[in-house]
Amino acid sequence: MQRLQGKIALITGASSGIGQAAARLFASEGACVVLAARRGAELQAVAAQIVDAGGQAAWLAGDVRDEPYAQALVALAIERFGGLDIAFNNAGTLGTLIPTPQLDAQAWRETLDTNLSAAFLGAKHQIPAMLARGGGSLIFTSTFVGYTVGFPGTAAYAASKSGLIGLTQALAAEFGPHAIRVNALLPGGTQTPMAEAMNDTPEALAQVAQMHALKRLARPEELARAALFLASEDAGFMTGSAMLVDGGMSINRS
Repeated sequence: MQRLQGKIALITGASSGIGQAAARLFASEGACVVLAARRGAELQAVAAQIVDAGGQAAWLAGDVRDEPYAQALVALAIERFGGLDIAFNNAGTLGTLIPTPQLDAQAWRETLDTNLSAAFLGAKHQIPAMLARGGGSLIFTSTFVGYTVGFPGTAAYAASKSGLIGLTQALAAEFGPHAIRVNALLPGGTQTPMAEAMNDTPEALAQVAQMHALKRLARPEELARAALFLASEDAGFMTGSAMLVDGGMSINRS
């Protein structure tokens, strides 16, 4: 039995990494998927691969910081597939990683706009579409950084991603009576272009891997399976949660 049969899912940051892995997995589990990211050629390629495998996919390139884009993605889901049941707001940025006194206000705002404000704008337009379907599942990609672990030079990143947890809790309380579940996914180090940008040598990646109790980085597909759990009825009584999928980073001291 496909766990998302008959569901319509919107996934941002779907051109690579966790978002791309989730797009493929959600489609294989029966969902019609709407894919969002800035890079149109990459999105088109992912959508084509999903369709070639027998799934259903639509895509629209744009900037998640722009409210008209958030509206257009929901409109696309409704026009192509009839509604919206699941939104995986996964797009994000590391922002500028430098000592805090050197971080200018514009760089701070750009990181918060991409990681936090864009998620709010997405949810603002996704929730009414879910209400029209009688409920749904809303998922935000946060992180353990700024939640269980602090790293120097990550002030904007940590603040923006921690803000998603507060947004998750507020929306879960507000829309729980309407059968909309809202949860945050908190990955550990994952083999994605973003992780490679933050740790740009094999030695740096190996050092990060050692910080985890499992002594390795996650594969994007492992985080996609966690997102699938939150999207599906397997997590039917789960809302307002910050779900760590961090390989034991948060508890490891060895």
